[in-house]
Parts: sequence; C-alpha cells; structure tokens
Amino acid sequence: MSTFDFGQETEKLLHWLGEFGKDSTGGVSRFLYKPEWVEAQQALAQYMQQAGLVVQYDDVGNLFGRLAGSVYPEETILTGSHVDTVKNGGLYDGQFGIIAGIIALKYLQQEYGQPLRNIEVVSMAEEEGSRFPYAFWGVKNILGLARRADVEDMEDFAGISFTEAMGKAGFRFRPEGSAVRQDLQAFVEVHVEQGGVLEAENKSVGIVEHIVGQRRFTVEITGEANHAGTTPMGYRKDAIYAASRIICAIMDITASYGDPLVATVGKVELEPNIVNVVPGKALFTLDARHTHKEVLAGFTEAVTARMRQIAGQAGVKIDIDMWMDAEPVPMDTAIVEVLKKQCEQNGLSYKMMHSGAGHDSQIMAPFIPTAMLFVPSHKGISHSPLEYTAPRDLAAGVQALAGALYELAYK
Repeated sequence: MSTFDFGQETEKLLHWLGEFGKDSTGGVSRFLYKPEWVEAQQALAQYMQQAGLVVQYDDVGNLFGRLAGSVYPEETILTGSHVDTVKNGGLYDGQFGIIAGIIALKYLQQEYGQPLRNIEVVSMAEEEGSRFPYAFWGVKNILGLARRADVEDMEDFAGISFTEAMGKAGFRFRPEGSAVRQDLQAFVEVHVEQGGVLEAENKSVGIVEHIVGQRRFTVEITGEANHAGTTPMGYRKDAIYAASRIICAIMDITASYGDPLVATVGKVELEPNIVNVVPGKALFTLDARHTHKEVLAGFTEAVTARMRQIAGQAGVKIDIDMWMDAEPVPMDTAIVEVLKKQCEQNGLSYKMMHSGAGHDSQIMAPFIPTAMLFVPSHKGISHSPLEYTAPRDLAAGVQALAGALYELAYK
C-alpha cells in the first residue's frame, strides 16, 4: 500500500467517523456514553471485524481490535487514541490515532501476515472531560487507576449521573481490585499536533520526546473598593493595579527563561467591575508549562515570590492557590529511536519536539513504555470544526506508525 493510499483511506474514514456526533454547526460533539458515542464505538467495532481483527470491549467501554501474535501471545503492542470530542470539535483530535491504528494493522496483516506479538488498536472511551468533570477515564481504567468513588455521583449539565449514563450505554464500573493487564509491552499514540510548529517548519512528522508538566494557579488579590473620584491615588488599595503589575512581571520572567517555557494568564475577574469604583478584588489564573520539572518548579517559585513582593508594595492582600501540579512525562527512548529510524528509512521529514498539550500517553507512560507521533495541524487549529491535516501528512503518520509497529511486533 502506498503512502497515497494511506492518506486517501485515512481521510475517508475520518469523515465517516465524524458523522457520529456531527452537530448543526459542522463540528463533532461526541461525549462519553451519549447515543452518538455508542454508535461510533459500535461502528468502529464492526469496521475492525471487517479488517480481520478480534474485537472486544472492556467493562467501561474501551474498544480493542486485536491482531493475534503467533509466538508471544502474552505480549501486546498497543496503539490508538480517544473517541470522544470536545463540544463542536473537529475530525482529527483523537479520531486520527484510532483510524491510523486500524489502517496500520490492516496493512501489516496484508503485507507480513501474523505478527510474533499481539498488536491491538484501542478506541479509548474518554479523554477530554467534556461531559463530566473527569478526564482520561479510558486510559485510567486500562491501567487500573480510575476509582468508582471519584465519578459515581457526578452529573452532567442535564443532571444525568455518571452511573446512569454508563448503564444506559451498556457498560459498568470495573470491579474494584480486579487484575490489571500485564501483557502490554508498549503504547504508540499518533495524534495531530494541535499547534503550528510542524506546518511552519514544513515537517510531516513530529516525534515527541516529552509531554510538558503543568502547574495551574488561581491568584486572588484583595484591596479596597472605593470611590473613583474622591479617593486620591496615594490612598488607594487598587486590586487591578496590583494584578496588572503582577501579570506584567510574570510575562517578563517567562520571557527571561525562553523556550520551551510558556505561561498564560487566561482568566481575569474584577469586583465590583464598575466604571467609577476602584476595584477591591481581582482574580486571575496562571497556567505554566515546561518539559523539565526542576525548571517549572524554579519558575513558579520565582513568580510566586515576585507576586508576593508586588502585593506587599501595593498594600493589598494576595492568596495564591496552586491547584494543579502535573509532572512532565518523558517518552520511552527506545521506542523514540524506533520512530526516528522509521522516518529516516522512509524519507519522512521529521522534528524532535515536545507536546505542550496533555494526552492519553502522559497517563500511560509511567506504567508502560510509550511514545507519540504528531502530524501537522493546519494553522495550529484544534478543538474546532476547522481542524485540518493534509492527506500527505496523514499518510506520513500512518506510515511511520506501521513501520514502528512492525519493528515492535514482528521482530
């Protein structure tokens, strides 16, 4: 099968799968355990069977298609991604990893027959957290990390409980204390980049070395609300003035570190937020990301100290809440080398890079040797109906994946 065939078949199947959950605005809204989610998994199961794979679901609805191994049936190489989407999402995020896996397995079986080790493609139940406030439900159940107590009383925006939704979809909680799979030897996830680096550098494949760590904060500054006309500048305890100075300081410190550190103040709220009142309270969020834990920790410590210093100078109170501290996750160096070899042997232009977004791979990697491949996202657009990856780049991703799976499962 040529790379042209990979691209054409991949694009066709992405549009086919995108019909399940297609919304009125032209995007895809496919949430965990909704009817369109059930229909998508059922359609994928049927397609996997037609492709010659042995199909089964686990308790919570992760869908697996297996190409059985001939010599080492106790060893499995896994690929795939998540089938759920954000609200009004696109055709590529998550879906591409599933479709790429199915096409790669079809190709390998056609060209080389039965592998030595099992190869499975998984359509993971959930990653996005779009329906319920819980992300990575699919992969966390594969690894035995998900706990029933964390989700059973959750409700979606319509008041439907997690337990009810799962039951209506035909699934159940994984029994507490049940054994976790011991056969998984490697996981390779193919994904769209969700950024513009590969397109800007004219590369067809990104080989991920790290998934960044993230620290997220909510910062609340309390000053004193007062009359805008009768309160002299020297007597003010202006919360937004302090917040603006702090935000500028954060950006200056970030710039001094350089790439790959990024920091974002994404939400700002004021009270009372009235034109003629000195703001008495300001709240903002901070999202900081880096590939190395020590650098991320050093940066956030420096920023925290500077925030407190500025608040003291401005005569306001500051409360800093770090509510997320996710460590960076390195990819498996041996599998990364396999991916590099495949790109070089097949003449695929590639870039070694990190992932600035979270993925199922970051949950998998601490337990199972894991690697990721990216393909370009046009204009860096993601989580949107405007997501697009050219067929030639889709083909390059499938080709690199198929070659890596051959190295891992047939040798």
